[in-house]
Amino acid sequence: MQNKFSLRVQQVIQYSREEALRLGHDFIGTEHLLLGIIRLGDGLAVQILHNLGCDLDELRESVEEMVDTTRGTMKIGNIPFTKRAEKVLKLSYIEGKSYSSDIIGTEHLLLALLKEEDSMAAQVLHGFNVTYENVKGELDNLLRGSGQTAPTAPQEKTKTPNLDHFSRDLTKLARDNKLDPIIGRDIEIERVAQILSRRKKNNPVLIGDPGVGKT
Repeated sequence: MQNKFSLRVQQVIQYSREEALRLGHDFIGTEHLLLGIIRLGDGLAVQILHNLGCDLDELRESVEEMVDTTRGTMKIGNIPFTKRAEKVLKLSYIEGKSYSSDIIGTEHLLLALLKEEDSMAAQVLHGFNVTYENVKGELDNLLRGSGQTAPTAPQEKTKTPNLDHFSRDLTKLARDNKLDPIIGRDIEIERVAQILSRRKKNNPVLIGDPGVGKT
């Protein structure tokens, strides 16, 4: 998954490690990933935050106020991600796939941070009225403005997927007024309805030359 990260996301991860060290932490949490995005200072995630009226300096201060800092000497080495931060990185991959993107960008990471609602990063962002929904909406607007395609909502699953694949629901189409009107065939339609209503011998056969409107 790591080879899917954009250069900016790789920078964010590096910055998040440095932010953890600066705060005296021996782990990288969602709050450090958010600090990494803020420190990066550019990319779609930062643009979205700006568009939503979020002041990055105030956001950074709010994160730092929420975390405990340790002023002792930290051992510099491999700092592990928390389980929640690891989950966010996996979610960012899913967000990227939902946009048919081969590369995970900072925008996908921001969405993933907000998707994990109980994370410290999400709690801070919610305090600035930054939610998953309005970030996604702003990202969709930016993508449409650049000529890219925003993801469409998945079609609602039906109870008869196989039948829907091979046929059309004429009853639903008629109910939605999406069928072409049939003119001058009242007698034929009434007769077909009578035959279909029988318990036996209920298979009507329409005969006629090609092109007379049997279908």
